[in-house]
Amino acid sequence: MTAKTSTPPSLQDATAPDPRQAPRAFLEHLYRVAVDRALPLSTLGAHLPKPPKGRTLVLGAGKAGGSMVQALEALWPADAPLSGLVVTRYDHIPPRPEGLPSRIEIVEAAHPVPDAAGQQAAERILALTEGLTADDLVLCLISGGGSSLLVLPAEGLTLADKQRINKQLLDSGAHIGEMNCVRKHLSRIKGGRLAVACGPARVVTLTISDVPGDDPAVIASGPTVPDATTCADALAILDRYRIEVPAPVRAQLESGALETPKPGDAVFQGHETHMIAAPQQSLEAAAAAARAAGIEAHILSDEMEGESREVGKVHAALARAVAQRGAPFARPCVILSGGETTVTIRPRQPGQAKGRGGRAGEFCMGLAGALLGQADVWALAADTDGIDGVEDNAGAYVTPDTLARAANVGRKLSDHLDRNDAYGYFDAIGDLFVTGPTHTNVNDFRALLVL
Repeated sequence: MTAKTSTPPSLQDATAPDPRQAPRAFLEHLYRVAVDRALPLSTLGAHLPKPPKGRTLVLGAGKAGGSMVQALEALWPADAPLSGLVVTRYDHIPPRPEGLPSRIEIVEAAHPVPDAAGQQAAERILALTEGLTADDLVLCLISGGGSSLLVLPAEGLTLADKQRINKQLLDSGAHIGEMNCVRKHLSRIKGGRLAVACGPARVVTLTISDVPGDDPAVIASGPTVPDATTCADALAILDRYRIEVPAPVRAQLESGALETPKPGDAVFQGHETHMIAAPQQSLEAAAAAARAAGIEAHILSDEMEGESREVGKVHAALARAVAQRGAPFARPCVILSGGETTVTIRPRQPGQAKGRGGRAGEFCMGLAGALLGQADVWALAADTDGIDGVEDNAGAYVTPDTLARAANVGRKLSDHLDRNDAYGYFDAIGDLFVTGPTHTNVNDFRALLVL
């Protein structure tokens, strides 16, 4: 019963549907306006440096890698040399615009758990840095997902080790800063090490933020920027979540042998980092679209973290207060938020089916359960890359009759919460939100419409 949609991601010139007559369509419109604001073609040009005396090498990784490459190819002077390699997620290369020459190679690999294709891409990217000179420019295109796509295990680790550690981190409920701290210290390319390899060339990093706080050192585990975290930090995180590493690697962490280059290191002198798109900008674009439709909008934060279902409960409490008492916001209104919540995978009972879904769906289950069928509250939560976890949906809708419709088809919310099965719950009532890859990534998008 999945509700498919073939609407293109960009709705920049579209008129918003009437929120009172078509609340779901209105929420989708806000999502697509937010996504449109983060598309590289409309943001990258203002941050491009001039072509160098030498050659320009383009390297990068992330779920927006394909669209960033095409934007750069369209905007870079046609008579200026341009070559390189960027890795993106499988099926995340957008259709090539007619007449646009291909100047940069794009390859695909797995996300969120890395694979051999990602390792091969990382090895090739590192090899391309050999022979660079001070006259050369390296343009690094970095976006969310790069940590998994750019995998090059530290000495003493295998790809299988990295896959296991990555999967355990994803299931642990660790927040993105913790996960990427570990990834940086167990890598030969992340945590500033790619910048070291590029020396003595100048490095300009163009990045799209998918992390709370927009810290370039956290986005894709910061392959080209200094890292303030330490081996001791990484070891503490591994111990906190009871994740084992091979004894020789643990010894290297304990001794500091796997330390990353730090702020102030001369290797970063003359380098630049430009944020070409960030979650707050997309939320502001959605808020402007809501106001243009006559609905007041309130942005809670673009940095929300925490357990997805619990964040959903907090949003529900706020929406119920607005619906019932007109406070702290007057109705009608839209409540917007972003950030990156987490999902802790619950142990499965014997014989229990494995759950499916990501943090947007988990948020929606928490939201629906706490709203208790509140009248006049509609919601959409979705990942701006178009993929919620590893499924084919971006997120899900919550409506005033979500619980009732699910009960009518034999779906009990608590059962689905127990096994983290948001996909099964919302698919059964036709409320999955499916967009396909959007070719950008500025993290979670949540919109609650209170009429």
